[in-house]
Amino acid sequence: MRAWIDGALLDDPTEPAVSVVDHGLTVGDGVFEAIKVVDGRPFALGLHLARLARSAAGLGLGQVDQAHVRAGVAAVLEGQELPLGRIRITLTGGPAPLGSGRGDHPMTVVVVAAPMSAQEPTTSVVTVPWPRNERGALAGLKTTSYAENVVALAEAQRLGATEAIFANLAGHLCEGTGSNVFYVADGELRTPTLASGCLAGVTRALLLDWFGGVEVDEPIAVAEGADEVFLVSTTRDVQPVVRWGNRSLEVGPVTLAAAEAWRAREPELLGS
Repeated sequence: MRAWIDGALLDDPTEPAVSVVDHGLTVGDGVFEAIKVVDGRPFALGLHLARLARSAAGLGLGQVDQAHVRAGVAAVLEGQELPLGRIRITLTGGPAPLGSGRGDHPMTVVVVAAPMSAQEPTTSVVTVPWPRNERGALAGLKTTSYAENVVALAEAQRLGATEAIFANLAGHLCEGTGSNVFYVADGELRTPTLASGCLAGVTRALLLDWFGGVEVDEPIAVAEGADEVFLVSTTRDVQPVVRWGNRSLEVGPVTLAAAEAWRAREPELLGS
């Protein structure tokens, strides 16, 4: 693992390096991106940096110096052998007074690269009882305020699943804790619209472009009863769901075709 903070590589990435009054630490005032690395090359880096900038603007952190962040990415990848890995880019509000108000320090910029294990070929999910707020100030932003996801994922694991699925306040399907959801109903591949409050996933957008699908908001019960379900994310790619709650599902032809389309097109964005 290698880590870079505000322009400097850390000799020991496990040592303390962020101020105890950093606003990202004290109140979760930060945004982040997770980027897959294949054979030492980041996947879709430009798309991830664009979303990072949108999240930072939405949170009010200010403009992101993308050249500075790219320098951090290059620094943590240099000299590392990463057949499969993950980069984590985190921007926070920087040192600030204890409380919700920001200080006048520049953002803290952290980039970490580490090996990553391959995902399991399939997954299981449960619906959790806590809704996403599609009208909230953080809806659609990839922020470090992840406590809701931590609680939901722990509940899913308690129930024997590996991902938690949220409805939104309208009762419509929204997303997982770290994934977007696709499902096949009436022979049609569907996924929630961004108005549902789900994250604008990079993998989600690419799969819609490369393979297709209909964006629609409808009750989560439709997805729970779908013929096929799969999750997508930076680290999952296309991952079939074989159990939703107590219901078993088959890995069907649409899921298999989507996964094949992803594998065929993914090399186009390695290193970009």
